Amino acid sequence: MSALIHFSDPAPAPVEDRPAPERSVGTPPRRLTAERYYADDGALSMGDWTCEPGAWRIAFHPGRHEFFQVISGRLRIIDSTGEAREFGPGDAGIIPAGFVGTFEVLEHVTKRYVMLDRQGQ
Repeated sequence: MSALIHFSDPAPAPVEDRPAPERSVGTPPRRLTAERYYADDGALSMGDWTCEPGAWRIAFHPGRHEFFQVISGRLRIIDSTGEAREFGPGDAGIIPAGFVGTFEVLEHVTKRYVMLDRQGQ
């Protein structure tokens, strides 16, 4: 049985990455992910994510959904038709499966996420 998780507990050490150069719009920004929980071989993951300002193209496969809530900072998500939505502290959103667009961090951002990632669905 897994231990109960409380998000006020210290986070695990974050993993650093950057968007792939071919997906980046400008210089790929530094991103840090502190995964607090995963299940079903990683098909479900939850944690904290921070990123410096920058932008990159995203394309979720048909089995990937993400719920997130912005803790601090500001981001914008632009869909393939050009419609943009901004999120700031306290705002929450869902990036649905199959979404294609651009993810832009306007101000250094911290968010909490829940990712459901069912490859092949």
